[in-house]
Amino acid sequence: MRQKFLSPFWLPVYAFGLVILAGALLLRLEPSLNGVSLSFVDALFTATSAVCVTGLAVVDTPSTFSTLGRTVLVSLIQLGGLGIMTYSSLIFFLLRRRVSLTDKTAVGQVLLHDPSFDLGRFLLHMIIFTLCIELAGAAALMVLLPHDMPFFYAVFHSISAFCNAGFALFSDSLMRWHNNAGVNVVFMLLIILGGLGFSVLEECLLRLRGEIKSLSRHTRIVLRTSFWLIFGGAACLLLTELHSGGSADIFTRTLHALFQSVTARTAGFNTVDIGSMANVSLLIMLFLMFVGGSPGSCAGGIKTTTLRALGAFVTAQLMGRRQVVLRGRALDDATMNKALTLFIFAVLTVAGATLALSITESSGGALAKDKGMFLELLFEAISAFATVGLSTGLTADLTPAGKLIITFLMFVGRIGPIWLLTALQRFQNEPKYRWPETQLPIG
Repeated sequence: MRQKFLSPFWLPVYAFGLVILAGALLLRLEPSLNGVSLSFVDALFTATSAVCVTGLAVVDTPSTFSTLGRTVLVSLIQLGGLGIMTYSSLIFFLLRRRVSLTDKTAVGQVLLHDPSFDLGRFLLHMIIFTLCIELAGAAALMVLLPHDMPFFYAVFHSISAFCNAGFALFSDSLMRWHNNAGVNVVFMLLIILGGLGFSVLEECLLRLRGEIKSLSRHTRIVLRTSFWLIFGGAACLLLTELHSGGSADIFTRTLHALFQSVTARTAGFNTVDIGSMANVSLLIMLFLMFVGGSPGSCAGGIKTTTLRALGAFVTAQLMGRRQVVLRGRALDDATMNKALTLFIFAVLTVAGATLALSITESSGGALAKDKGMFLELLFEAISAFATVGLSTGLTADLTPAGKLIITFLMFVGRIGPIWLLTALQRFQNEPKYRWPETQLPIG
């Protein structure tokens, strides 16, 4: 039993948990605050939101935290974005210490779902990619907004965008630049790059340098799916908001729709008031948030590859095919089992959390102000589970119990349902027998 608790599958859970607890304690220190008090629940919520790169906030970040507190916050975001085990393995590699096969396997399954890669080379490239992209993003923001984005602010927002965290040092997030195309493009590029996955970024760079002749099937699927989700989501959001009326010109509306389509893929920044958007727009964003980014990235959600696998499964059922075919190749049973398990687990987790929030917030909480806010609570739950960070405005009004529910959702969403299920299944023993099979009328 002790060996099972110390298995590499549980190490990310312990690492994230310890960093979150340490972050909560640091955020409560007097030097980290701007002369205000912060309860432990709010500090724990904020630290979890930072480490899990979500962006949901129960307090106003710029007015609550001092420079030290903001530094702690951006450090937690960077640690969470890259993953605690990644940092640990990189330290072992740089110190020329031996990383065990089990640790290498665990890190490989987190980042690439492939335990056979070169750990040291991959980690070095990952850190270089991250630093270069974040520094380039910070430099672009300093050039575009020389008065509003000094060095620390630019670095903070660049890290927050690339890690898909969504924390901002402005109370209105990015709404003051809702019609600034340059600022919107910089943030969108950082968010997209952070949501593609490190393996995809590395492969694209190798392809541009001519070191490989073609992109892998995984990378092509990720890029195609991301493209259609971004622009398809933007088109749907634009149409719904045009139908809802308003005085903004078509260029500004298009920019708003494109940015919200990108940020809904687990980034959490907003250039418009989410609470004022039409219900149809919120439903579209719910879908985008639930899907999220790609495997091995800073993003959450069920991932783009899961969406494609589920789509191929439905297509196979409709066409009467026994094999699930995706881009000329059949997916094996293990892959489909993981995709279906992840989808079912995600749906049940979000549904259970929404039900729990409906109970905790129905007396003296967010629901006490306005009955029938099911869509807002569902939006909050999916935003937390998919580590997005967007909110219709309920987060600060949640009860302590509601905040703990959202905290749990962010933690599970960042660790990953499949990873958590795998860790729990290691406590189970495979039975040595098989049950007799039968048929059951379905539908």
